[in-house]
Amino acid sequence: MRSLRRFFTRLLNLVTGQLRDARLTEEIEGHIALQTEENLRAGLSPAEARRQAILKFGGVEGVKEVYRGERGLPFIETFLQDVRYAMRMLRKNPGFTAIAVFTLALGIGASTAIFSVVDAVLLSALPYAKPEKLVRVWEKSPDGRLMNLADPNLDDFVTQNDTFTDLAGYEYWLSSVAGGSEPVRVNVASVSRGFFKALGVEPFRGRAFAGDELQVYGAPAAVVSHSYWQRSLGGAADLSKIHLKMEGAVYSVVGVMPEGFDYPPDVAVWIPRELYPELPGRTAHNWRGLGRVRDGVTIAQARANLSAIARRIKEEYGKEVDLNDAAVVPLADATVGDVRAALLTLLGAVGLLLVVACANVAGLLVARTSARRKELAVRVALGAGRGRLIQQFLAESFFLSVAGGALGVVIAIVAVKALPAILPTNLPRQEGMAVNAPVLLFAFAAIVAVAVSLGLFAAWRAITGDLQEALTAGSRTHTSPGTSQRLRGFLVIGEIAATLVILVGAGLLGRSFLQLISTNPGFSGHNLMTMEFSLPTPQWQQGMEDPEVARQIHLVEDILTRLRGIPGAETVGVAGALPVAAGDSLADGNFLILNGAKAPADFNEFSRIAQNPAQVGRAYYCVASEGYFRTTGIPLIRGRIFGNQDDWNSLNVAVISESLARQRWPNQDVIGQVIEFGNMDGNLKPVTVVRIVGDVRANGLDLPPSPIIYVDYRQRGMKANSSPTIVMRSAAPEGQIVAAARGIFHDLAPDVPVKFSTFRDEMNGWLASRRFLLLVVGLFAAAALTLAAIGIYGVVAFSVARRTQEIGVRMALGAQRSDVLRLVVGEGARLALFGVAIGIAVSFAITRLISSLLFGVSATDPLTLASVAALLSLAALAASYVPARRAMRVDPIVALRYE
Repeated sequence: MRSLRRFFTRLLNLVTGQLRDARLTEEIEGHIALQTEENLRAGLSPAEARRQAILKFGGVEGVKEVYRGERGLPFIETFLQDVRYAMRMLRKNPGFTAIAVFTLALGIGASTAIFSVVDAVLLSALPYAKPEKLVRVWEKSPDGRLMNLADPNLDDFVTQNDTFTDLAGYEYWLSSVAGGSEPVRVNVASVSRGFFKALGVEPFRGRAFAGDELQVYGAPAAVVSHSYWQRSLGGAADLSKIHLKMEGAVYSVVGVMPEGFDYPPDVAVWIPRELYPELPGRTAHNWRGLGRVRDGVTIAQARANLSAIARRIKEEYGKEVDLNDAAVVPLADATVGDVRAALLTLLGAVGLLLVVACANVAGLLVARTSARRKELAVRVALGAGRGRLIQQFLAESFFLSVAGGALGVVIAIVAVKALPAILPTNLPRQEGMAVNAPVLLFAFAAIVAVAVSLGLFAAWRAITGDLQEALTAGSRTHTSPGTSQRLRGFLVIGEIAATLVILVGAGLLGRSFLQLISTNPGFSGHNLMTMEFSLPTPQWQQGMEDPEVARQIHLVEDILTRLRGIPGAETVGVAGALPVAAGDSLADGNFLILNGAKAPADFNEFSRIAQNPAQVGRAYYCVASEGYFRTTGIPLIRGRIFGNQDDWNSLNVAVISESLARQRWPNQDVIGQVIEFGNMDGNLKPVTVVRIVGDVRANGLDLPPSPIIYVDYRQRGMKANSSPTIVMRSAAPEGQIVAAARGIFHDLAPDVPVKFSTFRDEMNGWLASRRFLLLVVGLFAAAALTLAAIGIYGVVAFSVARRTQEIGVRMALGAQRSDVLRLVVGEGARLALFGVAIGIAVSFAITRLISSLLFGVSATDPLTLASVAALLSLAALAASYVPARRAMRVDPIVALRYE
């Protein structure tokens, strides 16, 4: 306790040091004055009396130092003195200070900005109670593919596990919702019993689902998000009067979720899964799994528990199921998905940029330290120890790093505010991105690390060798030019190597992006407008007898007919989803190849037939119109397309993609084949293949063409694709088309909201994540290249200044300007050669880590490596040429007198 009190007393003395020094001086003067008076009474002259008084008192400054040591904190006082001295020295060299501070600010600012994204997306805990206990659950196929859960399998997982407190299924989709201030298209989630409990969240107003709301054909109830409640329902306090029309039914709003609750992402309305009859098939993978692991149970134990249940299901049902295992993944990992690799790539790139920036500043410090070597020798001669010199350099680097870090934090704040404009909209959890306490702590750690590393490096360089030689050696010798030059050369080689790694990464991402956008999607997107809308769908009606389905078909037909009449509209069609940009909203499943056999009478018979692999295929299911193929330009290979003769009462027909025909009917004529795909829409009418069309990359340009079965929407309805997209090819102005189309929808379907867009915009949205990664890594690469070029320029310019006399001698002895050019540029070329060689070797090891982000190019692509090496070499030669031109203009007479 006494030691702690003494420490705080010393700390207080440090703050009030000037006042205490003044009092000490006054007290010392009082002692000397008393002794002086006594000497005067002894008969000494005034001058001699004071001199004798001072001699008797002893060294005044020594007493003051002893007092400060006893009453203060000498180390901190000395460090503050060093900081003040460093500030004075750096003010005398504003050019050096500005370059060093800005370089460090660039590195620290970029690192802090990217870390803010990584912290928000990857490191921050999910906003739920005990988030480490939350997991996603999948079925796993024999080939390791993760699949959503089938209804019966989900039920078995829920009832037979002993490692979860809650295990639920959910799915969500875009739907038209009316009943608020205006009809809107929002995400609607169907969730099973235990969903909200698993997340540990309850409605803040109203209640969750209960009673007959959790029964098949029970009372339709809905829980809404806080944002939808405020935006569309006006924040109404009385929920009993609010009813929403969606999914072919009217739902009573019974609860409002707390502000900030956002799972699944961007969902506005939740409804009970139990309202729908379960599909009996164990291969209809319709539900995403979410669970909370019990306390005291690890995720590995929960995974083993569900895996055992999955194996029992496989043993019991055999070919009726296509799972053989279960997968359990922490919800945090499942949420970020493939984003993790991209963000870690960015973090690695910005880390290399910070290394390049530090190497650049270290090179500047080497040159400055060499110039101050004589000053340091004088300080040593006056009694300064090497530890004192190290402390001085730490103080200087501390000031530079703090100044650069402070400016870097400002840059980071600006960058974080600007990032949302270029961030892909599907980046999860980006709303939490901010320069908050963890991010500032990271910035502080970076500043300290940079300060210590630069300070120790500069101090090591300063105290290396015999400082006493600098007092006796000439002005050229004391700078130790050879050692300094070699050291700066090594630093520049490291800069070049790190820069090459960043450039190679940017080059690979750039080539991958070019490969991606040049990939043929299987159709033409030129002048293609899109209109995505959501139809009210009778979710729990299985048959086509429902008159609501017929009205739905007629509504779509009326809309298409009116749209064809818009001036400038060339062709119009409709399909279940827009390929590439939204094809992943298409459902896929197993279909039956009947081969003349009788169609199944019910889904139990469907499941029995599906046990024979020879009669089963797998494809995506897409409703479409005959105009869809003409509008998109999908090649029509063979057979006939949908026609007016294909209606509700006629033989159901289908069009299949070329890859499906090749994969499932090799060396056979697929036209006329009869298949059963009723498990996708509840309609067990078989369909006959009447045409083969070209492949499209439905799920993205980076994935192989998808096997697709297209059915006529006039025969099957829109149940399986309740959020279809109308496509229109037109060269007319977009605004003109949108205005006319909006009026048509308002007349025919006022409660159906529509999203108008172009295929170009949809593709830009799909490419946003890759474009963002390429843009940011490209910016880092450009910054690193600039810093590396500056580093090369500094080394070569320093060499030219040091060798001015040598160059003059060479020119006096007959050397030509071209010889001087080769001499100087050759030095920069050698640095570039070593740096490029090291960088290529490092790139071979590091770029393999981003293989998952590449498309159509290998991580060790020779063309990219050669191009980047050539670019960096040209930059090095250009940076060397500037001081080389100055060297060529050296006057030999002046140079021979140069010191």
